[in-house]
Amino acid sequence: MILAKSVSLTILIAFALSMGFIFLYSLVQLSLIVSYLRSKKSIEKKKKTNLDELPIVTVQLPVYNELYVVERLIECVCSFDYPKDKLEIQVLDDSTDESIEIIANKVKVYQLEGFDIQHVRRPERKGYKAGALKFGTAFCKGEFIAIFDADFLPNRDFLQKALPHFTDEVGVVQSKWEYTNENYSFLTKVQAFGLNAHFSIEQVGRNHANHFINFNGTAGIWRKTCIEDAGGWQSDTLTEDLDLSYRAQLKDWKFIYLENLGSPSELPVEINALKAQQFRWTKGAAECVRKNLFKVLKAKNVSFKSKIHATFHLMNSSIFIFILLMSLLSLPLIIIKPLYEEYDFILKLSSLFMLSWLILAIFYWVSYSYDRKNKRSLMGSFIWKFPLFLSISMGLGLHNALAVFEGYIGKKSPFVRTPKFNIQDKSDKWESNKYNVKKIGIMTYLEGILLCYFIYVFKVAIEYGDFGMMPLLIFLIAGYGIVFISSIFHWKRSSKTVSYEQAY
Repeated sequence: MILAKSVSLTILIAFALSMGFIFLYSLVQLSLIVSYLRSKKSIEKKKKTNLDELPIVTVQLPVYNELYVVERLIECVCSFDYPKDKLEIQVLDDSTDESIEIIANKVKVYQLEGFDIQHVRRPERKGYKAGALKFGTAFCKGEFIAIFDADFLPNRDFLQKALPHFTDEVGVVQSKWEYTNENYSFLTKVQAFGLNAHFSIEQVGRNHANHFINFNGTAGIWRKTCIEDAGGWQSDTLTEDLDLSYRAQLKDWKFIYLENLGSPSELPVEINALKAQQFRWTKGAAECVRKNLFKVLKAKNVSFKSKIHATFHLMNSSIFIFILLMSLLSLPLIIIKPLYEEYDFILKLSSLFMLSWLILAIFYWVSYSYDRKNKRSLMGSFIWKFPLFLSISMGLGLHNALAVFEGYIGKKSPFVRTPKFNIQDKSDKWESNKYNVKKIGIMTYLEGILLCYFIYVFKVAIEYGDFGMMPLLIFLIAGYGIVFISSIFHWKRSSKTVSYEQAY
């Protein structure tokens, strides 16, 4: 009896702590909303440098087996409105397939047109993307280095608009991601819905409040001396961009985020590709916690408020661990609540944390509706996009929680790139793309098991009359159902001819 009571108390406390972390996370998001809205009212303008003489810029294009998108990328960069004698282009190519020949031919065409463009092949592919960037940076000519992933389509005036923001103390200018295929499917719409909040409220809010922000891995420009001063590109985490961002800002380099400078890119249209991307992002963030959080906390040049924001910024992927824990505890919680009424105060306390969902709704609503007209008409699409986004986020809970756990314990894994499909219109097909995920692992089947588990828990909740738990269970059932069924469905639609390669 005593043991059972102790176990029940442990379950209740674990549930309350999970809700507590989510609540604290939502409070940080609330502060970013305030900072974001203040930035819109601020009349202070960012300092700009008068570029009487344009600097030499190196454009780095790290690619690996990008058969479908690499040509358009090179074409975009070579169309920059920038003098040829001031522009160096490095195609950092680690490919192992026919992309090599395609790139070589494309580079030769532009070399004949007078471009300083190089097809850079490393003797040994070490360190994945970070290794390629480090290799190219060692001998590049530019004072500034612009970086674009293979699926990006930068606008012609990108350099002209970004470079003037480099005052002496600025190490990075980052643009906002935009999307060429946002309306392709419900999956791309939901991704854009979530990412837009990061690229508006989070990045602008942190930047306006002088907190740490991150280079997003692409569509931005680095000052070469900033990279060198911060210790250069390092491949000991899966998010080399986040890692270098923190090391640079700890050295007092300033970052500038330009919300009004967009860089079009492609969203994953296949859910197994999305899961690979999510795994890399969440695990890499956890690895950066191990590597950089203590440095931030003990840094004398960082304010207390910025340390709090940096903690939740680095640890934001940890929310998946608490979501998973809270989800798994739903069944025992339903059973033990009627048995131990003396612990009711814990449940009442944790119920206060339900305000988290309201704060998150406000967070995404501000991102979704700010600067857009007809807000009343936007509410209709928000009503389905926000719950669907939350559901899919919860449905990825097991997958992403495992990634975070591996990152915290220091388990290493290869950099799994997100396959690019060159999908823009709804009529475009991705099923025969050779880079499709050709197999699904045990994780997908575990997601199916959890789907059955939450359906069972919902049945138990009905039997116990626990209506308070039902909204959470509906989100979980919908989320795991979408993720599991889509994973199986997309896998079956994929081509069976070529194996998927793990790399960036």
